[in-house]
Amino acid sequence: NNIKKDVANYVFTKIEPFADYGFNKSHAVAYALIAFQTAYLKTHHAEQFIAASMSTTLTNTGKLREYVEELKRLKVEVIRPSINNCFAEFKADTNKIFYGLGAIKSVGFEAISNIVNEREKNGKFKTFTDFINRVDPKDVNKLQLEGLVKAGAFDEIDLNRKKLFDSIPKIIQTIKSKYDERVSNQTNLFNDSNNHNNETFKFNSVKSWTKKELLAEEFVSLGFYISDHPLNEYKEFFTQLEINSYKDFIESSKTESLVAGTIMSIQEKKSAKGNSYAIIKFSDNKSEFEIFLFSDLFSSNRDKLKESDSFILTLHKEKNTSENNLARVNIRKIVDLSDLVNKTYEKVSIELNDREKLKELNELLKNNGETKINVILRDSNKNYSFELKENRKFDFNLFSLIKNKEYVKKISF
Repeated sequence: NNIKKDVANYVFTKIEPFADYGFNKSHAVAYALIAFQTAYLKTHHAEQFIAASMSTTLTNTGKLREYVEELKRLKVEVIRPSINNCFAEFKADTNKIFYGLGAIKSVGFEAISNIVNEREKNGKFKTFTDFINRVDPKDVNKLQLEGLVKAGAFDEIDLNRKKLFDSIPKIIQTIKSKYDERVSNQTNLFNDSNNHNNETFKFNSVKSWTKKELLAEEFVSLGFYISDHPLNEYKEFFTQLEINSYKDFIESSKTESLVAGTIMSIQEKKSAKGNSYAIIKFSDNKSEFEIFLFSDLFSSNRDKLKESDSFILTLHKEKNTSENNLARVNIRKIVDLSDLVNKTYEKVSIELNDREKLKELNELLKNNGETKINVILRDSNKNYSFELKENRKFDFNLFSLIKNKEYVKKISF
């Protein structure tokens, strides 16, 4: 490393005696052996090793989230929570890991193990009514069912999580009644027992959660997102506004960029001077990253910073002068994503490739508003550009609707 020999020798004479007492040999050998063994297992038996590691940290959602990110990096599929396919602990298979149901918040390990044993003994649960008829009430309580529903464990049986969630008190009562009937071997005098068992359970509602609500509830039960990411909905919107992923920004030559992120966790700390600051872990659809939010910016945004909410960050990257290739990133501004999505746009250009669809586009843009709409039509190697006489309403919902039309080539803000 171009260090002069006498300097290197001097430094080493300080290091060598310290090694004799600072970190004793028996301790060092034990760590080295464990490091070698675990490195070997992760290299040659990654799925089994990580599944076992996750099963030992069932209640540590932060650690589980790190393991899931590592599995993504290793391109090992994580099978989402499923009452019919997963087990109480994490199970490995070729290039996949089945998520442990016992790791879902409020889901007791012993109780879910009993439910899994019932499934293994008598087959998968075909319907929710089948589930109700077969489980023991001592293995099911309100918090446990809420956790399973929010995590999507019943999606294979019924995709409407809100419908299941709203009916949980009724479900628990029905399970208890069915169980009591089986134990006492008594049935209603006027009902055939088989028909009574096969009677379809009637849910309290049929409403569904919005995608945002569903993912927010999933985050509550798991501590991270597993079925989708809340930012995926806005991909094309971000492209139009030149909003990047954190990874792309770090790897680019840009010194400043807009970056989207969803809050995973917030740690509030105090500086030596007593000022509050925060270390916030964000995630996007490519990675997780931590940002320091210093006192002034943290104080002015404290009330709106909540886990599972999404934000647009204005980040500045200082020129990299260190040998570790890590550039220092500072946050200049933080804006709630909903504020950006719902804002009024001064001017929007819509490029079409089919003049026959002008009437349809006009119908979509029928509501008056505050946005000046410019339409560009490409036809027979000629470009026609014209502006709608009156300003129209244009928001994210309309953007999402129009961008998917086959005749719309491009939308620019």
